[in-house]
Amino acid sequence: MEPPKMNPVVEPLSWMLGTWLSDPPGAGTFPTLQPFQYLEEVHISHVGQPMLNFSNFSFNSFHPDTRKPMHRECGFIRLKPDTNKVAFVSAQNTGVVEVEEGEVNGQELCIASHSIARISFSKEPHVEQITRKFRLNSEGKLEQTVSMATTTQPLTQHLHVTYKKVTL
Repeated sequence: MEPPKMNPVVEPLSWMLGTWLSDPPGAGTFPTLQPFQYLEEVHISHVGQPMLNFSNFSFNSFHPDTRKPMHRECGFIRLKPDTNKVAFVSAQNTGVVEVEEGEVNGQELCIASHSIARISFSKEPHVEQITRKFRLNSEGKLEQTVSMATTTQPLTQHLHVTYKKVTL
């Protein structure tokens, strides 16, 4: 089966397409957590549907020693046609669903939470705000920095990971 033709609307995010693996392991920290490391595999692909203008993604993180699954996230990235406006919609295995919005400028995408929903029995403290920054660095590696605020903590950097591309 031939891959779908990329819709021109998603071209500004074409630098994110592919399968990426964390290299080195990502680093996580937060005032209420012990610092930790994780491995992550990211798949970002376009679906070629010109009416929807979506790219889809999945993040799968694992403990670096045991390979035990830690966090999963999947969703879509949508660009508003003829602008640099981006919406990022994700569902997580923790029961959190996010809509983040922001802008893509060159090879950098900065987004912040627009709305966050959670299952009724989610663990406290609850996430109240998320910001993410993706950028393609000078070595051709994808970097992601995630900051988070909860009901008990102000907006603080939570995750930083660098990925190397393994497939287009």
